[in-house]
Amino acid sequence: MSKIQDTEVRWGILGVGNVCEVKSAPAMNLIPNSKIVAVMRRSEEKVKDYAQRHGVSKWYTSASDLINDPEVNAIYIATPPNAHLELAKLAAAAGKPVYVEKPMARTHAECMEMIAVCEKANVPLYVAYYRRELPHFLKIKELMTEGILGEIRTVHINLKQKLDATLITKVETNWRVDPELAGGGYFFDLASHQLDLMDFFFGKITHATGFASNQAKTYEAEDIVTGSFVFDSGVLGSGNWCFTTSSNAELDEITIYGSKGTIRFETFGKGEFTLDTDEEGTENFTFELPKHIQQPLIKTIVGDLLGTDTCQSTGISGARANWVMDQLVKKKV
Repeated sequence: MSKIQDTEVRWGILGVGNVCEVKSAPAMNLIPNSKIVAVMRRSEEKVKDYAQRHGVSKWYTSASDLINDPEVNAIYIATPPNAHLELAKLAAAAGKPVYVEKPMARTHAECMEMIAVCEKANVPLYVAYYRRELPHFLKIKELMTEGILGEIRTVHINLKQKLDATLITKVETNWRVDPELAGGGYFFDLASHQLDLMDFFFGKITHATGFASNQAKTYEAEDIVTGSFVFDSGVLGSGNWCFTTSSNAELDEITIYGSKGTIRFETFGKGEFTLDTDEEGTENFTFELPKHIQQPLIKTIVGDLLGTDTCQSTGISGARANWVMDQLVKKKV
């Protein structure tokens, strides 16, 4: 059943920054029955430049002007998280579906308010957790569903990154480490992807606890988080995120342990993973990732709006990642 009255999705984009250069927005013009008709950014110079380079005929410096453009029938919010709630309210009031960047908001409470206003206005709400539609992660889910790993026992997330010294002088321009803009630091920006992916694999996390600290004191946000969590499915998990390690300690690895084998993969790397089983030994899988990394997810959103597909990343699922992050950073040390 179609969720909009039109036969095509005509996007209006709020906040055409870096994520809209390759990752997301260009895909909207490549998907059948989908196109960008208007873009917005507060800087007139920057939004005009984006519109000219990407062949978009209309541009705005006012969010409300774009949202109320009668040609626009779906809104993509690509701003930092601090603006997500306010812009979602405006879009919902205009009766237009919302696709919002991740993390969905700064806090779980803001996420729930976004869900409430969209439900009241009867407009769909989607979140840019695009890993749910990438081929290697779909294959991992398929293998687990087929029982290749046996019963899933536990999952461990390990993300280590070196401290970027340039942040010391550029902190004021880096919204990702400003809690007022992002909700937290790189943990909120990166771990949100990982926790949503775990939700996709194993279902809802029902219990979570952790510790957070600002060890390097380079910026205001936390720079190290540890935690453990329990899934409704019975799987247990743990995570260790540190953004102040040495270069030789950098690591991006998630390991899933089952009764018959293990799977290891990077969250932010290539489309690869390694499967080790007692019966077959080691097998490596490699998949080609799309140039516009959000394209597979956006395709499902367009299909969902037009009644031909279903999107697996909604406001309901996106809010769960924020709930877990809130729990993990609750205890400061």
